[in-house]
Amino acid sequence: MKICMIGTGYVGLVSGSCLADMGNNVICIDTNKAKIDKLSKGEIDIYEPGLSELVRRNFAEGRLSFTTDLGHGVTNSQICFIAVGTPQSEDGTADLKHVSNAALAVARAMNDYKIIVVKSTVPVGSCDAIAEMIRKETTHDFDIVSNPEFLMEGAAIDNFMKPERVIVGCGSQTVLDTMRELYAPFTRTGNPILTMDVRSAEFSKYAANAILSTRISFMNEMANLCDRVGADIDNVRRAIGSDSRVGPKFLFPGVGFGGSCFPKDISALIRIGEANGLPLRVVKATRDVNEGQREVFVDKIRAHFPGGLDSLNIAIWGLSFKPNTDDIREAPSRTIVRMLLDEGARLTVFDPVAVENFRAVFNDTVRYAPNAYDALIDADALCLITEWNEFRNVDFDRMKRLMRRPVIFDGRNQYNRRELDRLGFTYYCFGRPGGPPEAGT
Repeated sequence: MKICMIGTGYVGLVSGSCLADMGNNVICIDTNKAKIDKLSKGEIDIYEPGLSELVRRNFAEGRLSFTTDLGHGVTNSQICFIAVGTPQSEDGTADLKHVSNAALAVARAMNDYKIIVVKSTVPVGSCDAIAEMIRKETTHDFDIVSNPEFLMEGAAIDNFMKPERVIVGCGSQTVLDTMRELYAPFTRTGNPILTMDVRSAEFSKYAANAILSTRISFMNEMANLCDRVGADIDNVRRAIGSDSRVGPKFLFPGVGFGGSCFPKDISALIRIGEANGLPLRVVKATRDVNEGQREVFVDKIRAHFPGGLDSLNIAIWGLSFKPNTDDIREAPSRTIVRMLLDEGARLTVFDPVAVENFRAVFNDTVRYAPNAYDALIDADALCLITEWNEFRNVDFDRMKRLMRRPVIFDGRNQYNRRELDRLGFTYYCFGRPGGPPEAGT
């Protein structure tokens, strides 16, 4: 099929490349000329495992191209995907200006019938509004489809190539059949293509992110309570995760979720509820617990250093909101670093791939270490915030020699408390027993 993909961020570039890899002709479009020029040379600004190879291969084989000329993309395509950002507005609602601009541009460039697929995350009713907007700009026929994405950064290609489900919302059976044909190569193992009305498809993305976020916040509250009552959250997690009604995923406590999706989609869903006269109390609690979990983590640091954090050297491992991405949008590290800087701490940070994005926000307010161990030199404490694999099997003896004080605040419950106690570390985490030595030692 002939496809244009408007937007070359995580969603657009991954989706376009994967569709091209299945033999489709895909034109990727972006208004950023510098970005398009780099993509045409095989240079990719975002870090996503396997994406560079996928882009270069399909570009070399002629199935994938890049342009700033939206008219060219639309007129030479049967299906037009809109995969632009929907950032959070100041009031928490989803900002649809990029979606609206893309839809208007498609309408004005249409030369015949088109299937317009909205892959961006948009509030319920947005596709209806977009369709009305397009009708005012063109006399050509079209159908509009809601096709929400469920890509996890760090595993986006695998998510697209082997989806657990594909959701397609449209009122036309002919269009649904076309979309089934498009996605058939990705669902050969039997995972479903779920067809439904447009509004249900739009809502499904928000509901999915809300329930996953709720599981995370629930476990964080349970871990905090375990700290008070002496229970072990790891045992609790295994107990409830073995229940088939619950399952084991998204039950790991820590400093909370971040990224480009969960926080903004939670806020947008809250605003949708308010706009329709229905306060979403559980969703609000999910957001509040998540935001408060950063404070819980920093409180552990404050409690250990009752004399204050001023002039203490603190090492930070992990800046991206999750492993295998350089994305720091809404990352817990940002909040924690700001809080520690406000209290006078001197910070040395390290992340395998996200340093430059972090530097663009924090400039020289922190020191950037060339590797994880260099960040520990003369450190009074280590804060592990992102659970990159390279932080798992580390040389604790070397760490202890480098640090001024062997203190670890583990924001992801990654290490074995008993081993660290045996090695002479003071170790803090979430909801696991075996309290550390007296504060300040």
